[in-house]
Amino acid sequence: MSTEAVAVPVAVAPAKRPPINKYAFACALLASMNSVLLGYDISVMSGAQLFMKEDLKISDTQIEILAGVISIYSLFGSLAAGVTSDWLGRRYTMVLAAAIFFTGALIMGLAPNYAFLMAGRFVAGIGVGYALMIAPVYTAEVAPTSSRGFLTTFPEVFNNFGILLGYVSNFAFARLPVHQSWRAMFLVGAVPPVFLGFAVLAMPESPRWLVMRGRIEDARHVLRRTSDSPEEAEERLLDIKRVVGIPADATDADDVVAIVRANEAARGQGVWRELLINPSRPVRRMLLAGLGLMFIQQATGVDCVVMYSPRVFQTAGIKSKTNSLGASMAVGACKTFFIPIATLLLDRIGRRPLLLASGGGMAIFLFTLATSLLMLDRRPESESKALGAVSIAAMLSFVASFASGLGPVAWVYCSEIYPLRLRAQAAALGTGLNRLMGGATTMSFLSLTNSITIAGAFYLYACIAAAGWVFMYFFLPETMGRSLEDTGKLFGKDTDDDSDGGGAVVRHERKKSTELTGAAPQ
Repeated sequence: MSTEAVAVPVAVAPAKRPPINKYAFACALLASMNSVLLGYDISVMSGAQLFMKEDLKISDTQIEILAGVISIYSLFGSLAAGVTSDWLGRRYTMVLAAAIFFTGALIMGLAPNYAFLMAGRFVAGIGVGYALMIAPVYTAEVAPTSSRGFLTTFPEVFNNFGILLGYVSNFAFARLPVHQSWRAMFLVGAVPPVFLGFAVLAMPESPRWLVMRGRIEDARHVLRRTSDSPEEAEERLLDIKRVVGIPADATDADDVVAIVRANEAARGQGVWRELLINPSRPVRRMLLAGLGLMFIQQATGVDCVVMYSPRVFQTAGIKSKTNSLGASMAVGACKTFFIPIATLLLDRIGRRPLLLASGGGMAIFLFTLATSLLMLDRRPESESKALGAVSIAAMLSFVASFASGLGPVAWVYCSEIYPLRLRAQAAALGTGLNRLMGGATTMSFLSLTNSITIAGAFYLYACIAAAGWVFMYFFLPETMGRSLEDTGKLFGKDTDDDSDGGGAVVRHERKKSTELTGAAPQ
């Protein structure tokens, strides 16, 4: 019998998650503050419209257009933000967004008639587009991989906090004289942009933008402060250089900008060409995933619930104008308090589980809401209180399902799937589609309810949510735990190696950097 000792495998403890980087946390917090203004501008209209209609003697159709057109206008803002963020930088683009919000709030609050209100909504809509596009992109580019999902939910968290503040403002000013109440609601929104514009100036610029501008040492300094370790900072810097097409040993002494421009020229002269005219197969798959997710997020009617919640509550049995505005605060509270679920779980269980659970819940609760509203019209008044309670519970549950998954996760997902050279413009495309759908749903909601009833409208949204669940199941790969430069591989071969013409330059520089550093090529 052998007496040799048998080696017993030693259990290896799972790697401990690094603590949240405080500097990256602060940067994400400040960048996301613009989203408070975005949420406020959207939700404040839900209560203001009730008083504007009485004061300015405008019709439901005019209200419908005024409420939804801000999303259409934001389409232009999001497309402009993609260009501006590459030209001025991510940080100054956020300052510009705050200035636009300030101007829009003043115009709306002081508007003497409907035409001026439309002008104010146009300016505010441009600001909405800027804020929607730039905050997630900046946060994703600054955040370390270990907490990118957590930090990139901040814009949606603050957006929902702004929605809650809009509802609170509606309720707080509802008792003022009619001609003053809606004006006060808008003018209050001009105060925060002043402070936010100056606060953003305390933030660093995105390291990826700095590298694209040849400021290698500045980028290294930012990465060292926002990474979990010095080694990770250097690794992130090398990844960015590789994607942009810069030699690994390039410094500020080199003409890095010329190298970047040469690579851009070799790739086909223009990001829009690569995105829309001649996309590679991986880029097409990224666009399908990103644009499809943005479409689903808005086509399910969440902005209609936010914008017209007082009317839905009135249909459910809350007839008083003040009481319906008070009840609408519950919608804002649900959106605000359920977002931490996604924030805390994104980097633990992943993006796909949250999206699928959220999408399934939205479909179920929309169907329940539609059915209860349908029965409310057909059952005797003695049963109306119970059916009204079911309607309200279903609506709040729908909002909670959206806030704990599809709401924040869609922005996180779309900010991390595109390669660096395409990220700003691709994110702008997604934001534009998101706002276009938001405008289409809110501008058609009242007409839709008049045509097929309010129950029919929510049945339609329930079907879209169910179809969206199927899309997310089949077309969205998991991105948790991957660096921004690595997520492109989920959609096919390395997009940086496959780009038209530019791949040769990138491969040449990668080979050169490998020879200099002695590292194995990635």
